[in-house]
Amino acid sequence: MSNDWLDTVVVARYHATARIVVLDLVSRDGVALPEFAAGAHVDVLVDDAAGLVRQYSLCGPPHDRTRYRLAVLAETASRGGSLGMHRLRAGDGLRISRPRNRFGVSDRARRHLLVAGGIGVTPLLAMAHSLQVAGADYRLHYCARSHADAAFLDELEHDPRVRLHLDDGPDEQRFSIASDLGPPDPDTAVYVCGPGGFMDFVISAAQGAGWPAEAIHKERFAPVENAGARLADGTFTVRLARTGGAYEVKESESVLDVLLAQGVDAPYSCRQGICGECIVRVLAGEPDHRDDILTDRERAEGLFTTCSSRAHSPLLELDL
Repeated sequence: MSNDWLDTVVVARYHATARIVVLDLVSRDGVALPEFAAGAHVDVLVDDAAGLVRQYSLCGPPHDRTRYRLAVLAETASRGGSLGMHRLRAGDGLRISRPRNRFGVSDRARRHLLVAGGIGVTPLLAMAHSLQVAGADYRLHYCARSHADAAFLDELEHDPRVRLHLDDGPDEQRFSIASDLGPPDPDTAVYVCGPGGFMDFVISAAQGAGWPAEAIHKERFAPVENAGARLADGTFTVRLARTGGAYEVKESESVLDVLLAQGVDAPYSCRQGICGECIVRVLAGEPDHRDDILTDRERAEGLFTTCSSRAHSPLLELDL
């Protein structure tokens, strides 16, 4: 991982719900933080000794460079990331990466429909801030289990552009593809973020209603399935065009695993096929795409995630 770490300090901490903690970070040296566009996330070095890195969306207003705001859900099956974040207190230091973004606001759309499930509201909240400043036409649909499970209600609940959909509420306020998204519109972009099952439902239902894949923008917090379980289907060779190095990738290995083991300075971050940091270009061979971030157009253009995808052909040549 080739992160240029930023040293920040937690200056504020509060619970948005019983399971969601909000952390405000400022630069340790007092300078302005790097600018970011709505939808961006940062890598967080949760545990330096263990090398534990997690990705969290920036949910504060993008125009405010005095602080970054993160909201973290305490996962019941946490591997240490969310629990480590919940242990932070005001005054604690935290190392983060510069913001990265593959979930930005479309510059082609004139209307924007934001669909959030639970903690998935975090990047969409930043989008709402940005769209509001720009005077853009947008609606935010916020789906949560209950009123108590919905974060940021103090700034969202009375906004006419926000509609809250609660699982324990009356049927007429439940989220509906037909009434809340409506028919496909070439000038409208749809943005979806939340738990995997929620996203799968929204995306499949929207596509079933005729919305084209290119109109639906998504960001996942976890891969569709365990990335390690997908490393199968035979051995192949990966060749690097810039150095000529060729390496065998076995069934139990990812392309990224092999490159790093060989000392190749390959980019990466999440190692799950959801952040896009490891993307490189395929110059020859037939890739077997197993990520959940590249669009069909990007795949056709030769982009490839080394951490999760494999090859259908015996040889895959990469622009590395």
